[in-house]
Amino acid sequence: MGTPDYIVGMRKHVGHDLLWLPSVSAVVRNDAGELLLGQRADDGRWSVISGFVEPGEQPATALVREVREETGLEVAPVRLSSAVSHPHTYPNGDRCEYLNLGFLCRLVSGTARVNDDESLAVGWFSVDRLPELDKHALLVLAYALRENPVAGYLEPGMTWDDVPD
Repeated sequence: MGTPDYIVGMRKHVGHDLLWLPSVSAVVRNDAGELLLGQRADDGRWSVISGFVEPGEQPATALVREVREETGLEVAPVRLSSAVSHPHTYPNGDRCEYLNLGFLCRLVSGTARVNDDESLAVGWFSVDRLPELDKHALLVLAYALRENPVAGYLEPGMTWDDVPD
């Protein structure tokens, strides 16, 4: 789907300045225990499947929509696994701070495939053979895969700079 129209409209007013945006990320495992990742078209990096929560949309609905749009898979959220904010600067210079809700998801149906122009590739990876991931993706995965079912977050007073690479 790409960048939602409301963000394109805001960018006309603020240029590359910082935008605060809600987002969701999906941690999806298949029956073999592998994790679903997508290779981003904007910077070529592998990451968890993520996207914007649009105005009026519930985060769980956005999550299911984003995974379907980007991979063709149908998933169901199992639990909220993380709530963190993180900065991101796009290759074109647009700056965002995302309030990201991570969800552990159950695969319902489908075959993973590139389904839109936001991904160069999608694939399943074993936990011990992950491609290089940024610290946001690593944190979302760590919170989703831990035994503690309570959603993870950065402790009060921590900043994104306190998260190890």
